[in-house]
Amino acid sequence: MSSMTREETQALIQEVLEVYPEKAKKDRAKHLTVNDHEIEQSKKCITSNRKSAPGVMTIRGCAYAGSKGVVWGPIKDMIHISHGPVGCGQYSRAGRRNYYVGTTGINTYGTMNFTSDFQEKDIVFGGDKKLEKLIDEIETLFPLNKGISVQSECPIGLIGDDIEAVSKKKNAEINKPVVPVRCEGFRGVSQSLGHHIANDAVRDWTLGARDDDDTFVQTDYDVAILGDYNIGGDAWASRILLEEMGLRVVAQWSGDGTISEMELTPKVKLNLLHCYRSMNYISRHMEEKYGIPWMEYNFFGPTKMAESLRKIAAFFDESIQEKCEVVIAKYKPEMDAVIEKYRPRLEGKRVMLYIGGLRPRHVIGAYEDLGMEVVGTGYEFAHNDDYDRTIKEMGDATLIYDDVTGFEFEEFVKRVKPDLIGSGIKEKYIFQKMGIPFRQMHSWDYSGPYHGYDGFAIFARDMDMTLNNPCWNKLKAPWLASDDDEASVAAAGE
Repeated sequence: MSSMTREETQALIQEVLEVYPEKAKKDRAKHLTVNDHEIEQSKKCITSNRKSAPGVMTIRGCAYAGSKGVVWGPIKDMIHISHGPVGCGQYSRAGRRNYYVGTTGINTYGTMNFTSDFQEKDIVFGGDKKLEKLIDEIETLFPLNKGISVQSECPIGLIGDDIEAVSKKKNAEINKPVVPVRCEGFRGVSQSLGHHIANDAVRDWTLGARDDDDTFVQTDYDVAILGDYNIGGDAWASRILLEEMGLRVVAQWSGDGTISEMELTPKVKLNLLHCYRSMNYISRHMEEKYGIPWMEYNFFGPTKMAESLRKIAAFFDESIQEKCEVVIAKYKPEMDAVIEKYRPRLEGKRVMLYIGGLRPRHVIGAYEDLGMEVVGTGYEFAHNDDYDRTIKEMGDATLIYDDVTGFEFEEFVKRVKPDLIGSGIKEKYIFQKMGIPFRQMHSWDYSGPYHGYDGFAIFARDMDMTLNNPCWNKLKAPWLASDDDEASVAAAGE
């Protein structure tokens, strides 16, 4: 249970909203709520996937970020062109720690920045010819690439470049997939539409390429991992467990993924979906067209891992179910030892989360395995079906916030006073300067993996290392500082 009552949480929301003008207050009130386990559908209590209020500090990304940064970018043996000015490509390059096996610049390209580097003259005269030349240069310099995607930035949609025509022409010339992705950043309200657009591009330009290929030998235990971006090696940690229980992972994308794996995915027996928000569209398409069922899984923490492994095994025969129990039993002593070591140091600590994708709900169980409580959570770009899943995981009367503004998040933290915050890089240094332990939960703060049994040991160590670091005793949060402290700081500044 949350340490705040329902009335206290609602009063906190109303207090924070008071700073806004009436129109903004009315809009933002729809995005903040008190969790209620009796509600079946989140749309009755919270609004999501709407435009951010102008003038507030939103922490969202854009459609280009959703496509290039998440779905297409980690496909390692393709070259992904950021078609437009250089900045977007540079910002999206190598930031998410999507680990991959290969030799960069030879047969893998995930950490490289390929851009058409738009200038003013390209805005005036168009960039189609420049894009053609760029693809020709790529083929000369990097002949082992297995395909190219064209990730369009804002100017492309504004001036009307025909990237589809260029892609079709070059596809015929180089005899490799050239995929146009209309993910201009101004589309939609956040990176979420970029995920959807990227999924549609996979569907229309890639997925059916090997439908008539009979050379691939199928088995009854073929599965695909979708929506795991291998941050810090997460997908590898998950894959180990699936293969230990007798399944064959035919495809894994987009983290450490290849275009060949994407093309083979329609031949599997089950799609295992990790990040629902970014890949549910393509999973639903394969269910409709190929009859492939899909299910979500959660490999954060031993409790959720056991639930997910058994749920996956139940889809297959008794031999897989038996091996599943062997795998769970094998790792149980290790997990018990991790919990025995770290739970006494973390028991009762309170956490607030604000992340994208699936993490605002998926990591809750891992914290609870360590005796910690998540007292507030929210998404940057969720839809209501994400919140439908979240209200079941959160404690009753806890705080839930959608597209929370910088001001709101800071005020909630000041009042709730969590022991730990898990959020993104934009928020990290604000809260650290406020004297609050912080973990960067988008890319694991240069650590990981956090998935799987081995990952849980790393997760527990990192939470303990962060929360119990003695440096926090040397810092005083602004709302705890006395007038004398403030005077001392001011005098030192002079």
